[in-house]
Amino acid sequence: MIQKFSHSLRMKITLIILLIISLLLLSIGILNNFGLRWFYQNEKVSEIKKAYLKIDNEVMKIGSLGQPIIDESSKESVINESLKNIIMDYSNKYNITIALVDSLTNKAIYSSAREGDGLISRIQDGFIGNQKQNILYSNGNYTIILHQTMQKTSFIEGFGYCSDNQTIVIMSTPVASLKESVSISNRFLIYMAIIGFIITVILTFIIAKMITNPILELADISNKMGKLDFTAKYAGNRSDEIQTLGQNMNYMSDRLEKAIYELQEANELLKEDIKRKEAIDEMRKDFIANVSHELKTPIALIQGYAEGLNEGLCEDEESRKYYTEVILDESEKMNKMVKQLLTLSSLESGNSILHKENFNLTSLIESVLGSISILIGEKNVNIEFDSDKEIFLNADEFKIEEVVTNYISNSIHHVRDSGEIKINVSDDGENITFSVYNTGNPIPEKDLNNIWEKFFKVDKAHSRAYGGSGIGLSIVKAIVEAHNGTVAVRNILDGVEFSFKIPKA
Repeated sequence: MIQKFSHSLRMKITLIILLIISLLLLSIGILNNFGLRWFYQNEKVSEIKKAYLKIDNEVMKIGSLGQPIIDESSKESVINESLKNIIMDYSNKYNITIALVDSLTNKAIYSSAREGDGLISRIQDGFIGNQKQNILYSNGNYTIILHQTMQKTSFIEGFGYCSDNQTIVIMSTPVASLKESVSISNRFLIYMAIIGFIITVILTFIIAKMITNPILELADISNKMGKLDFTAKYAGNRSDEIQTLGQNMNYMSDRLEKAIYELQEANELLKEDIKRKEAIDEMRKDFIANVSHELKTPIALIQGYAEGLNEGLCEDEESRKYYTEVILDESEKMNKMVKQLLTLSSLESGNSILHKENFNLTSLIESVLGSISILIGEKNVNIEFDSDKEIFLNADEFKIEEVVTNYISNSIHHVRDSGEIKINVSDDGENITFSVYNTGNPIPEKDLNNIWEKFFKVDKAHSRAYGGSGIGLSIVKAIVEAHNGTVAVRNILDGVEFSFKIPKA
């Protein structure tokens, strides 16, 4: 399509320019053939008129000085040099034969040609003997005609009196050679037209190419823009409308590229929002299902044991005490889970306020270990922790204690009997890292990234062996991230390691 456009546009420009040149050359030929004779004739008439006026003025000037052109006593010409110069000047410059004749004697006073008397006789015959001559100009005193002799020779001739009514002015210039001049001029124009036409064709092609190339470039750019390819830019360096058009197309290309990029970004964000909404809906469904599952068992136990008490199944004190302890225990679990959910919601929404202070993390870990020493004794595990190095952290001590407690409690719940737990704290100058390792079964690799989700348990049956609700690690992650930190878990050696890293300041 672009190539077709190229040929069409170049052909049109070439044909238009060639047509204009052809019409111009044809017009010049027609004017030369038919107008040159008229122009030449008018120029000669004009020259004869000017010569007559100058001669008439000079004759009257001579008369005013009392110097007659004809001496009455000798009847000889006494024409002065000034008049002779005028006559010879026009004769030599414009090829006009001029003769002054005395009207009384009908003899030549002065002539620019040797055959002055013959000229007088021929012109008189032309004016007097042939009344059908073509009169070119006449003002009463002087008449100019186009005279053709018997030999088919043409002259432009003038005949008339000066203002002294005595001196006759006769002028003649040949026009027979004009036809030959026109013919030669026409042949010359034909040759020039052929050469000019060839040059015009070449120049027209070059000019058409100069005009169409940037247009084709712009057409190609617009074609690419239509295909959303904005890499092509107009790189011309002109100073005309095409340059302006190219710059505008570059500007439009940049704006379109930016607009489409922003639209794509908006579409990506929209897709992410849709995915996020779908994920939130899925999380909401899972949350409701998990909460329902977690609450179903304690509620059923509370309901069952409460009905047993109500129906008097526990007659002895020991049975009633057992029933009430179960009810209290399940109520406490429900209460703990609700509190954890409220804490997690507060952390995730950003409404939880951190009360940061500088505290000794080593001392906090020792305190946690002391509070769960009974569990440690039941498991018969060996705990390694270097309590001699003091590590200070600027954070919310209460919330960090909750994180440490969760990590250590989980390690105790999942460590093998007579196993090993290693607790380590380090300071690299910028971050404080806390890690807990316990020997035991590794976490399946596919579950490593999911354990931080609410209600997620590696035990798909949601076992109540350890009384966990599946919310603890979600709270841990929310607390650490609120401190601009990160959590991690990995399977190493013969066990699992949980850790977190928090900036010191």
